[in-house]
Amino acid sequence: MPRPIHNRTTSHAAPKKDKIIIKGLIESVSMASYKLTVLLLLSFIFLFLSGHVLSDIDEEDVLFKGINSYRASQNLTTLNNNENAECLADEIADQLKNNPCTNDTGSVTVPGTEPQFADYPNILAKCHLSVSDTRDGLIMPACVPFLESSPSLVLTNFTKSQYSLSLNDSKFTGMGIGKEDDWIVVVLTTNTPQGSFSTATKVDSNGFIFAIGFFHHVFVFILSFCFFLC
Repeated sequence: MPRPIHNRTTSHAAPKKDKIIIKGLIESVSMASYKLTVLLLLSFIFLFLSGHVLSDIDEEDVLFKGINSYRASQNLTTLNNNENAECLADEIADQLKNNPCTNDTGSVTVPGTEPQFADYPNILAKCHLSVSDTRDGLIMPACVPFLESSPSLVLTNFTKSQYSLSLNDSKFTGMGIGKEDDWIVVVLTTNTPQGSFSTATKVDSNGFIFAIGFFHHVFVFILSFCFFLC
C-alpha cells in the first residue's frame, strides 16, 4: 500500500513565515519605543528651553515695558534698549545677589550710602565700558523678595520711589535691565559721549531673543516629525 506523501515544504515554510512576522513585529515595536523615547527627550528639552527663555526675559521685559509706559504717561520719549547697559545691569545684579533685602537697600537706599564696588572698573571692562563713557549714566538697583511673582511691585520700586525723579528726566535716552535672585537693576544711559555706553547698540534686542526662541521651537517640532516619518 503506497504511503501518503506529506508536503514537507509547506510544513517547514509556515514556521519560518511566522518567525519572520514575529521578528518584524519586534523590530517595529523596538523602533516605536526608540522613537517614543526620542520624542519624550525632545519634549523635555523643549519644555526646559522654553522655561529657561521665559524665566530669563519675563521680569526684565515686563519692567522695560512698564517703565516706558510710565515715561509715555509723563509725555516723555520712551527709552531704547542699550545692550552694554544691560550687560552692566547683569553684572551689578550678580554682585548684589547675595545681599538680603532690607528696609535700607535698593530703591529705599539713603542717597550717599549706595553699595560701592572696589572692582567697579573691572565690572565695566567685562561689558567693554569705561568710566569715561558711563559717567552720565545712572545705576538703579532694587531688591524685591520673590520678584518673579510680583511684577507690579517691581515696577513701583522704580516709579514710586526716589528713582522716579530719574525716570522723569528727559536727558536719559536708553536703558538696560538685569536681574539675579531678588535683585533687579536698571541702568539709564544718555546720548552724550559721557553717558552713551558707546559700544552698545541701541536696538531693542527683544526681537532677536524672540527669533532664537521661535527657531528652537520650530527645530524641535520638525525633528520630532521626521523621527516619526522615518
